[in-house]
Amino acid sequence: MVLRQLRTAAPLTPFSKACSAFAAIYRRTLCLHNRNQPLHHRSIMASSTTTDTYQTCLSDLSATSSNGSSPTTDALLQCISSSFDAQTASTHASINTFFLLYAATLVFFMQAGFAMVSAGCVRTNNVQNTLLKNLLDACGAALGFYTVGYAFAWGGSLDTATTERTFIGTQNFFLMDVDSSQDSFWLFQLAFCSASATIVAGTLAERCQMVAYLAYSMTLAGFVYPVVVHSIWSPSGFLSATRETDLFLDVGMIDFAGSTVVHLTGGMTALIATIVLGPRTGRFYDLRGNPLKVPKEFAGHSLALQMLGVFILWFGWYGFNTGSILNITNDLNHTIVSHTAINTTLAASAGSIMTLFLSTVVAERFTGEIVFSLSYAMNGCLSGLVAIGAGCSVVEHWAAIIIGLVGGALYLACSKLLVKKRIDDAVDGIPVHLTNGIWGALSVGLFAAPEHLEQVYGRSDHAGWFYSWGQGSADAKLLGAQVVGILFVSGWVIVTMYPFFWLLHYIGYLRADSLEEVVGLDVGYTQGILHTRAQGQNEEDENMEHYINEYVKQREERVHIKKIKNENSTHSFGGRLSSSLHSKKDKFEFDGLNISAHSRKESLPRAIESLDNSRHSGSRGSSNKIDSSLDTSRNRDIVLTNVASGNISPLPMTTLCRAQSDPSSTLQYLSTSDEKIL
Repeated sequence: MVLRQLRTAAPLTPFSKACSAFAAIYRRTLCLHNRNQPLHHRSIMASSTTTDTYQTCLSDLSATSSNGSSPTTDALLQCISSSFDAQTASTHASINTFFLLYAATLVFFMQAGFAMVSAGCVRTNNVQNTLLKNLLDACGAALGFYTVGYAFAWGGSLDTATTERTFIGTQNFFLMDVDSSQDSFWLFQLAFCSASATIVAGTLAERCQMVAYLAYSMTLAGFVYPVVVHSIWSPSGFLSATRETDLFLDVGMIDFAGSTVVHLTGGMTALIATIVLGPRTGRFYDLRGNPLKVPKEFAGHSLALQMLGVFILWFGWYGFNTGSILNITNDLNHTIVSHTAINTTLAASAGSIMTLFLSTVVAERFTGEIVFSLSYAMNGCLSGLVAIGAGCSVVEHWAAIIIGLVGGALYLACSKLLVKKRIDDAVDGIPVHLTNGIWGALSVGLFAAPEHLEQVYGRSDHAGWFYSWGQGSADAKLLGAQVVGILFVSGWVIVTMYPFFWLLHYIGYLRADSLEEVVGLDVGYTQGILHTRAQGQNEEDENMEHYINEYVKQREERVHIKKIKNENSTHSFGGRLSSSLHSKKDKFEFDGLNISAHSRKESLPRAIESLDNSRHSGSRGSSNKIDSSLDTSRNRDIVLTNVASGNISPLPMTTLCRAQSDPSSTLQYLSTSDEKIL
């Protein structure tokens, strides 16, 4: 049919060469479009598509002809070829967009895996708090990356081919002037950014305030992480391996799927945060602050949730690593993706087996019993996944197994070291991400194969050191670039995040109330106190009931004073209340509007002191207890009301504690002081 139409259009032109060229274009295009279609469907679609294209070109060329004559065969074939090229380009763009969206959904689904792992590793009375922090990670990262993060990371570097090196992006804030074809790329990069921020969630579990966590996630996603991305992945970055010219050490740093960019950044941030924050109450020190000879293990409440989370993460990692190719339609990119997926599987498996084996050997060596640790096996699997990220596309399969084995061993060693140094990591996120993020980057400098470097990056002059050494050259430029990248990322995170966490800790917004830690951070949620009380009864903790009651009592004090202060502030704006709130003397004293860091630390000692007093006075009769409780409540209201009204200065925590346990002596103390009670 097509040949008949061509003869009609140009009867005087020899058709053999023209038809052969047209048939070649037709076959190449139709094979791309309909490769998975049945044979008879291909014929029908080919005939329809070709006919429509032919008619369109014929009408367009006839309309532009000056004398209205039929177009020549060459012009007609050129029009049809251009139309097919445009259709092919559109199809490629659609396939690449879908590929990135699919990979982005897999990576974003890893948030569920992180949430399940964290929830399974904490105690029951901290589950809601941990899950909310994971949710805030995704929300805070999305807002931070949308407003400024994407601009700092990629702003302007994707639109033009530039050889200029820049430290940070300066365009595309709030996604302004970003082409719609890059929307899927933004979503994919956001998923990576969220993963980096979520690493810290588990490490700081059971002791970090919610406000601090939201502030941290937005800071990391909006500024710290984008600078790392720009330096290593952006064509304008000074360490980028995707630059056209002027590569760092003639090779650039290779981090295909983020062992350094994502995991080292998140792991180093987690290490800094937990050092500033300190360990969980009771982990390395008892409730009175005395060091424990043997650290107390806080077993997670659900190994099933942890296992579910690990499998979700493993599943999402296929989008994490394979999606980093960004373009699936280029020549041989599909083979790179397949190679990457296999290496991802092998490294994860090797890491899990190595960690399980070593942990069993260590346990048998020190205890004489063979113990298989599921927790170590799961984290060993994640360690292998982190370690293979940087080189998953440029190393051989056997090298992926070695990388996973070493990653599992490094995880176990680092986990033991953290406990020895009394650094508390609730989910072992630091040894998984920090240690293996470093190892993953170094492994590229050792195992990168020349043929894979040529296929992925278009050059193979500087391969892994083992390959160069085997060829007698000992070229270590790639290894040197990897080391510089590790030092840069580590230094950048330390310089930016350590002052940030120190400031939060100094103003009292980082660490949760010490008494809240004991009763569980879920007490601040709906039904949280009831749930925590029931959990304490199930665990037969004889002191938990007292700690919960003390927490409720302290919270009522704060609410009561704040209410009175708000009422009085409307009558005496410039009075004594305003001056007391801004007095440096009251910085570490009880204040109705602000609970300082010092008072948060004192809440648990208050509860312990109250518990000791209640035990010493347990021999009093029930009637005396009732009368005392009534007097305590009545006189406590007097004390708190005068504090809130400004008639007396804000009282130290020990005085308020004495006001509850012995109100008569407290009132006598107040009456003999310089302050006047109205």
